Amino acid sequence: MRRYSLRRRLLLWLFVATGLLGLAALTDTWFDAQRTAQGVSDRVLAGSALAIAERVRPDASGALAVDIPYSALEMLTSTAQDQVFYRVDGPEGFLTGYDTLAPVPAATPSTNFADGTIGGVPVRIATLTREISTGQTSIAFSVTVAESTLARTELARTILVRSALRLLVLACVAALIVWISVTLALRPLNRFGEAIALRSPDDLRPVRGDMPQEVEGLVDAINSFMQRLDQALNALRNFTGNASHQLRTPLATVRAQLAMAMRSGDPVGQKGAAEKAESALVRAERVLAQLLVLARVDAATRDATRQRTDIAALAREMTAEMVPVAARRSVDLGYEGPVSAVALAEPVLFQELLQNLIDNAVRYSGAAARVTVRIATGEQTCTLEVEDNGPGLPQGQIEAFENRAPERRQAPGHPGHHSGLGLGLAIVREIAALIEAEVQIAEPDTGGGTLIRVRFDAG
Repeated sequence: MRRYSLRRRLLLWLFVATGLLGLAALTDTWFDAQRTAQGVSDRVLAGSALAIAERVRPDASGALAVDIPYSALEMLTSTAQDQVFYRVDGPEGFLTGYDTLAPVPAATPSTNFADGTIGGVPVRIATLTREISTGQTSIAFSVTVAESTLARTELARTILVRSALRLLVLACVAALIVWISVTLALRPLNRFGEAIALRSPDDLRPVRGDMPQEVEGLVDAINSFMQRLDQALNALRNFTGNASHQLRTPLATVRAQLAMAMRSGDPVGQKGAAEKAESALVRAERVLAQLLVLARVDAATRDATRQRTDIAALAREMTAEMVPVAARRSVDLGYEGPVSAVALAEPVLFQELLQNLIDNAVRYSGAAARVTVRIATGEQTCTLEVEDNGPGLPQGQIEAFENRAPERRQAPGHPGHHSGLGLGLAIVREIAALIEAEVQIAEPDTGGGTLIRVRFDAG
């Protein structure tokens, strides 16, 4: 994937935005400059027309005489070499000046302006209409002056060019500021990258530091990912540690029994060793299955979501499925409770939890034992209970389970309990924590045996 520069992208967008805004600003400036130049030109034309009008006098015969002041025409001269035109009209028409210059129609009593052309040259025209008194009557006359638009256009162009230069300078200054600002703003990200690069692969602690608000989401996402990665690595370590510990004993037993069978010449001894090896393989197979379930539970932490689940229906189905297994061990397995009870749980994980509880009770309560699966409902909770009248759990394992986590190994010195009991309780506890249920181990009211109670939020 092609890499790109954040700094260059910001500069590109800055210049594009500046170009569009500058184009709009220059367009508005051009029209404003034209209006300004036209206003200046109109004031000069009006002043020149007024200066000429002041020199119009009636002669002895009552006719109008005009003494054109050349200073009035010099007012219109400019460095742009504009052409100047004038005309004076009396009551009977044209008096003096350029007869090709047409007066502006008098729309208002004051000076009137218009654009026109003289000999193909664009001009700005101003016509001033006035009256002069002879003592007996008033004589109306008009003074028309015109100037070519070279100076006006030059003034508008000058204003536009200066505005464009100012915008260009501002854009360059803004680009420099953006360049420096982005460099300074990216320093926390550079420090963030350096902090992660310097860490060892095993260091998955959250990254802390003074970060801008804009990158807090990125930092939180990275920390969340590192936390999930740490959980996954811990789950892998737990799995490998449990597998190493739990499978070592049955595999060692298989190896020892096979060695005895090979050395023994007695068929009866060989058969006994083979049976013990097979029993150890069965235990190893069950331990491995439980380890795989535990690994699946660890991996399900990110996807498990609670939902309304009929735990009574699931408990009845699971109990019915486990009855043949219990019968082979001469264990009386039954269900007590309502037909339906809804709680907040996850159906698949609930079945795994219940299966491990029933399997532990059937396996380790002993022959002729009684195991009861029970569902009880309350206003805010639904409770699952698995009760047996077997020898019960050792106090050390109960305390370890309640204080932190169940030991995932055989409880030493407890007759009748084999490897896998701790793993079953570990699976139960982790599933319960995952679906926000509460697990307790107690002694049945009848005395003797084990009662494991799991409380769920009512649905």
